[in-house]
Parts: sequence; C-alpha cells; structure tokens
Amino acid sequence: MLVLVAPGQGAQTPGFLTPWLELPGAADRVAAWSDAIGLDLAHYGTQADADAIRDTSVAQPLLVAAGILSASALCDIAPGAVAGHSVGEITAAAFAGVLEDTAALTLVRKRGLAMADAAAITETGMSALLGGDPEVSVAHLEKLGLTPANVNGAGQIVAAGTLEQLAVLNDDKPEGVRKVVPLQVAGAFHTHHMAPAVDALAKAAADLTPADPKVTYVSNKDGQAVATGTEVLERLVGQVANPVRWDLCMETFKELGATAFIEVCPGGTLVGLAKRALPGVKTLALKTPDDLDAARELIAEHGA
Repeated sequence: MLVLVAPGQGAQTPGFLTPWLELPGAADRVAAWSDAIGLDLAHYGTQADADAIRDTSVAQPLLVAAGILSASALCDIAPGAVAGHSVGEITAAAFAGVLEDTAALTLVRKRGLAMADAAAITETGMSALLGGDPEVSVAHLEKLGLTPANVNGAGQIVAAGTLEQLAVLNDDKPEGVRKVVPLQVAGAFHTHHMAPAVDALAKAAADLTPADPKVTYVSNKDGQAVATGTEVLERLVGQVANPVRWDLCMETFKELGATAFIEVCPGGTLVGLAKRALPGVKTLALKTPDDLDAARELIAEHGA
C-alpha cells in the first residue's frame, strides 16, 4: 500500500519551486493561485531568500502550493492513505479531495497570517531534540515550561516555547539527547502560544464546504483515520494549538500495511523519519521533477 505525505514548515529552501514551474501548465496554475490568495508564490518560490520564506504567512501557502503541484505531476495517483505534517495536513486534505486546490490555498493563507500574528505577541521558537527516551524528554521539557509540540517518532521530539526557555534547553538537555537543533520557523507552533490563531482559522473554515475524504486521511491529532470532511476541517483548526503526533501517524501507516511512502515537494524530512520508524517500507522524496520517474515506478508497484 502506498502512503502519500506532505511536509511541514521548515522544509522550504530558497528557489525550491523553480524546476517545478518549468512543467507544462505549472506556471499558469501557480499564477492563478497567487491571484486568488494575494501572494506571489512564484516569486517567493524562486527568487526570495531564506529569511523571506521563513515568514510564516509566506512559508505555509508556499509549501501547500508546492505539495499540490508536485503531486499532480504524478497524474492519477491512487494512494491507500494520505497525511501531512502540521501545515502539510492542508496539502493532504487537497490530496484526499476534502478541499479543492484553491480552497486549500485560501485556507492556508489565512492560517499563515493568523499564526504569524499570534507569533508576534511573544518571541517564541522551536528546537528539535535528537535521541533520548521520549518519556524522559517530555518530562524534562515540561519541567522547563516547554511543550513537546511535535512528537515525530524515530527518536525525535520538537520542543516549543519562548526563546528564553529554548536557550535554557540548549544548556540543559534531557538525559540521552545527543543534540538540540533550532528550527527555521518563526514561532512556537502547536502550543498555547497559537491559541489566538484558532479563532481566526475557525472563521475562515466556516466559509468552506468540505467533502468526505476519497482515501484514508490520517490525522496529526491522534494518528487516527478521519472519515468525514467536516471532522477533517475541525481537526485542521484545532491542531494549530495542539501537538503534532507524527509518531502515531506512522504507527497507523504500519497498521494499514504500508509498503511504500512518497513525500511530496519539498520532500526529505518525513522520508528520513520513515526510514528509521518503518523498516522495510520503500521511501521516496520528491525534491525536483527529476524524481518523478522513480516515483511513478513506485506508484505502479505499490499504488491502488
């Protein structure tokens, strides 16, 4: 069974959209999305520097656009399940047919703006903990006032909180943690610091009419499959201020019988986790269009 996944914020790099815009019809499609949401996606995906695309209000729609664009280049893909990490859940909602592409871009643009506003209230950030025992790490983070905002599995937890709290963590790592790596994000996402964004996103979601998923949609909230579009949308709203349980998503992939795992552009992060947590599952990251032929071969072998 094939699982199709979409990465979250921090996966973007300067110029990563450039080769994808060379595909037939891609530039026109991105231009239409840009007009719809009032953001020049092509500029940010090809010319903007790392600081510009680190901006939450830019990074989030840019990632969703890239994910949808790269997945559509595969043509008639039929995964057994879809999921996304954090903002990638909106990309996955488009994969599953819950949201039409432009609706997904409209929602993520409002999500990014709302989360950027929430992040501006207090200086906050996120850092990845590599190694260590999850239970020990979570207890240590809570002692420091930090939130385990992403429990990613494969020995990785992401801590979130104020910059002062993260500075203490850097000098006071949990037992067994090899390294603390600051992430290129502009806030403490999936924590109480994002509470102001929940109301704004709920208002935006109220204008949408979601369809039920056409394929199995696995949620970050608890790793469970969600059967209705209404519940998918409700979870997308609430997830902004609650931890991402990617570890539970991967457990569900395993239970569903996943044999192949494709991460859409800008792929790499989730494939790295899957290689460690899902031994025996074939993985592929869509980084450039050069990866499409290999992805099609994997789909032909493992797709529905």
